[in-house]
Amino acid sequence: MREQRYIEIPGSKTHELPPLLVHAIDQHAPEEATVDLAAVMPEAEDMLAVGDDNQQLVEQRKFELALQLMEQYKALVTHWFWGDGILEWIRQCETTFENENTLRQLLHPDVWPHASRASFVTLLADKHVTTRDVELERAVGLRLTFRQPPPIGCFSNQFLFYLNSKVADTAYQTWSHLVPEAESLLPPERFHFEVLSIGN
Repeated sequence: MREQRYIEIPGSKTHELPPLLVHAIDQHAPEEATVDLAAVMPEAEDMLAVGDDNQQLVEQRKFELALQLMEQYKALVTHWFWGDGILEWIRQCETTFENENTLRQLLHPDVWPHASRASFVTLLADKHVTTRDVELERAVGLRLTFRQPPPIGCFSNQFLFYLNSKVADTAYQTWSHLVPEAESLLPPERFHFEVLSIGN
């Protein structure tokens, strides 16, 4: 585990940051779920081994694979919405920092040490934000990769099962290492914010 280095902030005040707003994924209505399931059936069929003569068993396996693909897609979209909320929150935090004399210099690259934008993601982890199985770095990586959550028809089964975490991880690591110096982190005890879930 890396040694964490926190920036010293003058004084002892706890700084209030904007709330982190995360879109909640509503449960699909049954008719919408059927349409979504139909969209992944061709991908599920491609994954099945050729040569099984028991048509009922083939259909059962295809249905189970389609359900797994739907779950993978749902997790991807949930992560994307978290990442979208986090990037917007970081922009709002930067505005807050610019408007407070004590915090203004902490994000400026000409002052050392300074915090990077990725320090806000680390701050969320340090504050033990409840994410309900959402990995923060993956969430931000998916949002950096996709401007909007793509429809399920855009993804192959290989992407949903194996590649989306690799793509998200690469995007996040590239973004978080844009600052060449060792990362300086924001001390979690000096900041307070709320995490709010909002409906789509």
